[in-house]
Amino acid sequence: MRSLDDLSVAGSVVIVRVDFNVPLADDEHGERVITDTGRIEAALPTLDYLRDQGARLLLLAHLGRPKGEIDPALSLLPVARALSEFLGTPVDVAPTIDEARDLLERTGPGGVVLLENIRFDSRETSKDQAERAALAAELATLGDVFVSEGFGVVHREQASVTDLARLLPNAAGRLVHKEASVFAQLLGEPARPYAVVLGGSKVSDKLAVIGNLIPRVDRLLIGGGMAFTFLAAQGYSVGASLLEADQIPTVEGFLEQAKLRGIEVALPVDVVVADRFAADADVRVVPADQIPDGWMGLDIGPETARRYAELISDAGTVVWNGPMGVFEMEPFAPGTLAVANAMAASSAMTVVGGGDSAAAIRTLGVDESAFDHISTGGGASLEFLEGKQLPGLAVLEEEA
Repeated sequence: MRSLDDLSVAGSVVIVRVDFNVPLADDEHGERVITDTGRIEAALPTLDYLRDQGARLLLLAHLGRPKGEIDPALSLLPVARALSEFLGTPVDVAPTIDEARDLLERTGPGGVVLLENIRFDSRETSKDQAERAALAAELATLGDVFVSEGFGVVHREQASVTDLARLLPNAAGRLVHKEASVFAQLLGEPARPYAVVLGGSKVSDKLAVIGNLIPRVDRLLIGGGMAFTFLAAQGYSVGASLLEADQIPTVEGFLEQAKLRGIEVALPVDVVVADRFAADADVRVVPADQIPDGWMGLDIGPETARRYAELISDAGTVVWNGPMGVFEMEPFAPGTLAVANAMAASSAMTVVGGGDSAAAIRTLGVDESAFDHISTGGGASLEFLEGKQLPGLAVLEEEA
């Protein structure tokens, strides 16, 4: 895979596909503001390097799922404001490709232009390769070189991700190169014991990951809403907890495979339950096999948290994808915090698989620098762990 060091960009226009799909909220004045700038900050080393080399930058990004229609609520204007502050230079938003061309012509070395939400154009995500190729051809006329720096989209076959890369000299940016290297190591020869912590709401979202990991790992630690399908597979009543009953046979199969391979599957031994889904609900800690009817499990319990921390502490590699509970509500955050703190204190190679896990680290105030790698791509990291080939990475390995 080509890197930035393989490119000569001085005096060039470099088109950079970034992942600025950041969370937004309305402030007290009704203005859209970014609540987590992590993905923007992750791209800064590449953007700074290219600007220092004297390149002009055209950034391509999406926000949300506008489905090919212009939606002012999904404009990249808040991103441009934040990026201007981080870079210390004005970042103009170009509503159209033609306006991007005009802005680039008026921009000097080190200048930055951001094309408005690329998904406002339905061709970006079209299933029709010809439509995607047509958009890519228009974009290619704007620049000399393409840099892939949006790890969160490399698992997609999209005009600005794959089709454009085939039309210009290309390379992976610093972030994408690091992400690909880290996940390749996890699928290769990770230091052992190799522990994977899986959480989140649905076991169905993680089926392919679990199936691919069982032959590779030494320990699977299960939490979050998906844990209740595992508990149900052991014959426990889970009350009103999230349950995918149709997945119980699949989970039983995974547990049998793990047993045959000598892999430890750690499940909650106690659970924080509530009488309703609310921060001010009545809360109890109960054994995992004694969840009361009508109550729902919303976090792993303190004994489980201690056990998981121990299993993390002596591992050689730890990968975490998915929170242990509803960490956004204070009564149900301790399990996720315990996993994050155990990983932060570990001497193992620690990798956080993006998405809600990365958001939890920031929300709960855990030092990000204590982790070896926090991925910016939840979906991409999951598909990497599934063993899939990611189109946005594969195209960077094609002959130039």
